[in-house]
Amino acid sequence: MQLRLIRNATLLLEYAGHRLLLDPDFGPKHSRASFTGKSANPTVDLPLTVENILEGLGLVLVSHLHQDHFDEVAAEVLPKNLPLLCQPGDEERIWGKGFTNVTPVEDSLEWNGIHSPRTPGEHGQGAVLDLMGKVSGFVLQAEGEPTLYWAGDTVLYTAVREIVACYQLQVIVSHSGGALWEGYGLILMDAAQTVELCQIARQSTVVAVHMEALDHCTVSRAELRQATRKAGIPDTRLLIPTDGEALTL
Repeated sequence: MQLRLIRNATLLLEYAGHRLLLDPDFGPKHSRASFTGKSANPTVDLPLTVENILEGLGLVLVSHLHQDHFDEVAAEVLPKNLPLLCQPGDEERIWGKGFTNVTPVEDSLEWNGIHSPRTPGEHGQGAVLDLMGKVSGFVLQAEGEPTLYWAGDTVLYTAVREIVACYQLQVIVSHSGGALWEGYGLILMDAAQTVELCQIARQSTVVAVHMEALDHCTVSRAELRQATRKAGIPDTRLLIPTDGEALTL
């Protein structure tokens, strides 16, 4: 399996002989509004051209419909007949953008030898959940490939801990930028929660993404590495790719 971070939560995954695109956000640097007043978003450019990203795609997975996970540029340029998996309730908006091969995943789905259970998430804690809306992640399983848990936009809470305990996970992708919503608090895992995730998933390699691309994210790559080293977690167990970097797992 090869996992390549594009930017923020956008990933390319070579898995079971197929090329998968996760949470496509192709917007140019500073093309969307600021969350905090600090900077327009995204705060960095794409490291690849959109043409490079689209080459050879077989499947798109969309965890939820916030702009930093499925933006208007991606909706315009992605082939409309490309298979696309999403959470139930998002399919009508995606159909409305012209996509014709959209499948909402209620519990799990089989696609070309890849088994894909959908997993729950909580995009924050308390009252902010009603504002943030429903979010999902996915587990990917295939013969000859590591079992991957893409947690999505979630804090570390009971359901995430249960998924870690339930599956024999070789790889976990965490969204670890510590994003904050003013007045409501944390809406993504921060450094402390990512440390805890590594501690409870001792047989897994954790790949931390969703950092240094949006102005409401508070955890840098360097700060996360410092926190995990302080907790005694080896660098080999927590990988923190840079934009454009490919990891073979």
